[in-house]
Amino acid sequence: MAAMEDVLELYAEPYDPVRPVVCLDEKSVTLHADFSPPLPARPGIPARSDYEYVRCGTANLFVCIEPLRGYRHITVTDRRTKQDYAQVVKWLVDEAYPDAAVIRLVQDNLNTHLPSSLYDAFEPAEARRLLRKLEFHYTPVHGSWLNMAEIEIAIIGRACLRRRPGDRATVERQVIALETERNEQHRTITWSFTAYDARTKLRRLYPIPQT
Repeated sequence: MAAMEDVLELYAEPYDPVRPVVCLDEKSVTLHADFSPPLPARPGIPARSDYEYVRCGTANLFVCIEPLRGYRHITVTDRRTKQDYAQVVKWLVDEAYPDAAVIRLVQDNLNTHLPSSLYDAFEPAEARRLLRKLEFHYTPVHGSWLNMAEIEIAIIGRACLRRRPGDRATVERQVIALETERNEQHRTITWSFTAYDARTKLRRLYPIPQT
């Protein structure tokens, strides 16, 4: 409950460019190639593809979104190690928000989403420099739906991942095109579920419900 209300209170705050709220999440993508060439669409007949496919490994998407500004960035990696996570965090601090006083980072409880991951990737002084500009806010265990990055991941899935991406380069082209389009349109996310809603609609979860 404490973690949920912490995140909900954060979402209720007005936009602050000096202290941006950024949501970070990941999605694993399985790379599939067609076993046989798909048949193109013809008048009255939709495009068709064989149910058989060739597995070509996996890729990982790091999705960062600033909901109130309508800005997102997607990083495609081969894996999702602590070092990969640390590089994404470094990009946020040094390139995406170099002038921010602090980045309030909302993320789930994945075992790589820890301050210690930066020490696995960088020298101590560098890791400490990055952490001084970060404020971590974790969603509850089994409550990752509170991370607005999941909304963006669902949009990416519908727009880019329904068709079989056979390699990482294809995934990168598709997500970069979607990212550019949505950033140019400043697609924001309006979050309406508040701490008051939680105390009423989820009152059974609280040890001492609100009367």
